[in-house]
Amino acid sequence: MDKKPRLGEFLKTRRSQLQPADVGLPDFGERRRVPGLRRDELAQLAGVGLSYYTRLEQGLSLNASPEVLDALARALGLDEVERAHLHDLARASRRTGMRRRPVPERAGDTTQQLLGAFGDAPAVVLGRRSDVLAWNRTGHALFAGHLDPHIPDQPDRRPNTARLVFLDAHTRDLYDVDWPKKARDVVGKLRLAVGQHPDDPRLAALIGELAMRSAEFATMWSEHRVRKWDLATYRMHHPLVGRMQLNLQTLNVPQEEGQRIVVATADAGTTSAAALCLLAQAGVPTSLPAARQAGRTETPGSPRDGADSRSQAPVAEAMTAPRHPTRPPRAW
Repeated sequence: MDKKPRLGEFLKTRRSQLQPADVGLPDFGERRRVPGLRRDELAQLAGVGLSYYTRLEQGLSLNASPEVLDALARALGLDEVERAHLHDLARASRRTGMRRRPVPERAGDTTQQLLGAFGDAPAVVLGRRSDVLAWNRTGHALFAGHLDPHIPDQPDRRPNTARLVFLDAHTRDLYDVDWPKKARDVVGKLRLAVGQHPDDPRLAALIGELAMRSAEFATMWSEHRVRKWDLATYRMHHPLVGRMQLNLQTLNVPQEEGQRIVVATADAGTTSAAALCLLAQAGVPTSLPAARQAGRTETPGSPRDGADSRSQAPVAEAMTAPRHPTRPPRAW
């Protein structure tokens, strides 16, 4: 991906999503050739010259000052996360010279200790590209029990949450009715990552792959929405313990840039809390039968056989499942 057009693409897309009434401009009912604000309207709102703004949007001017960027952010009605993303894109467009080779990611000893401190609470360590760097036993059982639990230890085969959400049947079924919400959260986080790590070729390759293989991803990506969520609630449907409403909290790892730990919890005293406790006691891998894959493209991370992800195992069966199952076949 060329860095220079990204700032202009973001400005143009967000401009097209605004109507005159959204920013207090009169709307005389005229039919517009293209949706959204015109360039001259946005330039006027931001207090910058039309020719200058046009060059900025076309990628011909790369020297926008922080003050100009803040003025554009106010005119577009951007929130704080979106404003920071706008500044990231501007810095990336001005960057010259040799690219720094991205440092290989791993969950360090301190991070592993922190992961263990969560006990039976499902927890996953994610990297800057949303690769799974590590998980605890319950985190694996909740999010990807159909995959080899040891696969995060293999850098070239690590699960990626964006691939799982858009390309894996088990994960789509897991998020159930809240899959669209989860998908948009994932895309918004990837948008932030691109602004913060513009020279990462593996991140660029991931986005290109998802855009080619998922029309839903391509549509959401084109909207240029960015999201940074520290706490999100999803209704989920797990093949072992049924329906749950879980809170996913994100904690940044201070000593590792771009790394974060996602921890799942349920409100105390709810059926979701009981189901999560049951899952922690069972902790067995799950998978989908081949029949569930009919009509779907086989993708990395997709299961090939096992129990239907829509079924709910009897409580007694789950309670008597082995705490330390044998290592399943690799499904990534």
